[in-house]
Amino acid sequence: MRLQRLVARGFRNLADLDCELPAEGLALLGANGQGKTNLLEAIAYPVLFRSFRGAADQDVACAGREGFHVGVTAAGDCQVNVSATWAGTGRRKRIAVDGEEPGRLAEAIGRWVAVAFLPEDVALGGGPAAERRRYLDRLLSLASRSYLAALTRYRAALAQRNAALRQGRDTLVRLFDAPLAEAGAPVIRARLAWAEEASERFRAELAGLGERDSLCLRYRGRPELAEEAAWPAMLESAAPRDQARAMTTVGPHRDDLAIEVGGRPLRAVGSTGQHRTAAVALKLLELGSVAEARGSEPALLLDDVFAELDRERQARLARRLTSGAPRQIFVTAPREDELPPGMGVPVWRIAGGRVA
Repeated sequence: MRLQRLVARGFRNLADLDCELPAEGLALLGANGQGKTNLLEAIAYPVLFRSFRGAADQDVACAGREGFHVGVTAAGDCQVNVSATWAGTGRRKRIAVDGEEPGRLAEAIGRWVAVAFLPEDVALGGGPAAERRRYLDRLLSLASRSYLAALTRYRAALAQRNAALRQGRDTLVRLFDAPLAEAGAPVIRARLAWAEEASERFRAELAGLGERDSLCLRYRGRPELAEEAAWPAMLESAAPRDQARAMTTVGPHRDDLAIEVGGRPLRAVGSTGQHRTAAVALKLLELGSVAEARGSEPALLLDDVFAELDRERQARLARRLTSGAPRQIFVTAPREDELPPGMGVPVWRIAGGRVA
């Protein structure tokens, strides 16, 4: 899947732009604060229709503007456009795919697909479980519409159940047990299946990146909850704890994608280099999983990803990214000498939000 055209207006510090993009991607060079990450963010926004930094739409808009617009045209003339506007307390986000507004957001998600690796993604290796849950949910949602649908239903049931717990309405809490189980079971099944298949590939990616220690990837949670029939007893057992904490303590929202060294958590015993390498390996798994599920290579967005890798690991990663099926790569760096050789993409520059 290749991005042919990008339109951005009122987005972050970027000057309004409408440009054709090289089929192989590009290396975007510029000093800090000039807009390199903002351009990648604009490219990625129409994937899930939110900022990959977790920013609110009001913070994505250029200062002084009451909205923004981003549009992408991918190979095959697929067009995805999103405009967000607000005035006073009124807000509106309009999404269009090939000129038509989808009935639901889920119908638009995944029409344009890109995988991004940001400096903060190092938390995938050494950070809290929530980071890896978000990683899994994003990956599986882009790979499978049925997973996205189940996850959406699960989150809605969970929010309503937690609200009832906070209000102390036990009867109402029980009403959400069945919807929680119905949606939660397929979420856990999909996660377990992915983790089992990805475990060996994770080791292979680490070896290819030069990691010498043996790191293990596994799903940590309640595997029995992959079956809907197991939920009633589990929820009943957790009821006193749920009431005491005023929150649901059982389900996929509590699980983790554990990375271990010798049976111990990587985040507790791993080096900074191992955390970064594990995060890169997870991103390569995401890239491969989404490509396999969709039958085409997603665009790859790399924000200063080579900065803290030594030259050997930079070269290994560059070879890995440019081998196999052709893919479009957008990579940022402050200077050209900070890019490893062999990326094979045109060099563009950005200053003050203006791309040249």
